[in-house]
Amino acid sequence: MQWPCTEPRPDPSADAAGRHRIAVLALPGVPPFELGIPSRVFGSVLDAGSRPLYEVTVCTADGAPVLSDAGFTVQPAAGPEALAAADTVIVPPTHAMPELGRGGPLPPEVTAAIAGIRPGTRLVSICTGSYVLAAAGLLDGRPATTHWNLAPEFRRAYPRVKVDEEVLFVDDGDVLTSAGVAAGVDLCLHMIRRDHGAAAANRAARMCVVPPWRDGGQAQYIDRPVPEPTVATTTATRAWALEHLGEPLSLNRLAEHARMSLRSFTRRFRDEVGMTPVQWLTAQRLELAKQLLETTDLSIDLVAHRCGFGSANSLRSHMRTAFGVSPASYRRTFHTDDLAEAGV
Repeated sequence: MQWPCTEPRPDPSADAAGRHRIAVLALPGVPPFELGIPSRVFGSVLDAGSRPLYEVTVCTADGAPVLSDAGFTVQPAAGPEALAAADTVIVPPTHAMPELGRGGPLPPEVTAAIAGIRPGTRLVSICTGSYVLAAAGLLDGRPATTHWNLAPEFRRAYPRVKVDEEVLFVDDGDVLTSAGVAAGVDLCLHMIRRDHGAAAANRAARMCVVPPWRDGGQAQYIDRPVPEPTVATTTATRAWALEHLGEPLSLNRLAEHARMSLRSFTRRFRDEVGMTPVQWLTAQRLELAKQLLETTDLSIDLVAHRCGFGSANSLRSHMRTAFGVSPASYRRTFHTDDLAEAGV
């Protein structure tokens, strides 16, 4: 089954309260942590009047309870009708369908439930929930990710999927996939950021007490995320850099702050963060630029200088490359005053 991506997306405020409707499909063997991620993260997003912007419903393929992989039963709030009414469908993993790892078919009730999803609905998988989307044919010919440890198996089972096991999540427009466990949190925050801007995503992250932003292209697996006590770390230098984003921050300056050689600093930084210092700096500067565009009336030139891009043209180039929009377009979409006037 190939998803018809040419159909228009449903109105994200289609329910009576103006909330974006999310259906979370709980399958037998679902891990409780991954199942709870959407409710916890999207449930933290409120408008200016403290009203929820998302309605999250946990459902099953036939409306019946399912047994989680932790040994307790999940009682759903709805059945497949929630999938048919949703603006976004999220599929957490299942540890009770080993046949999917061999490219086998979905159970008939799951196939029928997925077939009832409206064209244009945003489809999302967390971790090995990607197996369910792939088995339904919804990832054929599309870029996607899954847990890095299962990528070889996934590639053999679903050769038509363009698998990238090196990233935290893949946003392919109306189909989004994430890597293992915590990357599901990153993907949910990314979706909030895409729907309502960086400020809303940051507020949700604060409520959940998680880091507000990790780029989808960041490496899934970092060999040495926590250095030995006797080994120098770049943590203090990264914290310092965040306070000086508007200044020129060369690799030499960063290495000097960390009291390391340039080579050691670059290697240690990548070991700890999963990307190069230049990539990380650019990402942090873009995040600051988005926040300033949303929450201030500073000129584009001044935003660019405060974020360390040097000029408005440089900021425009980076934002178009990273997000496909100009700073002015981003501000029109997500500026706080505009949202407040719209009642969001």
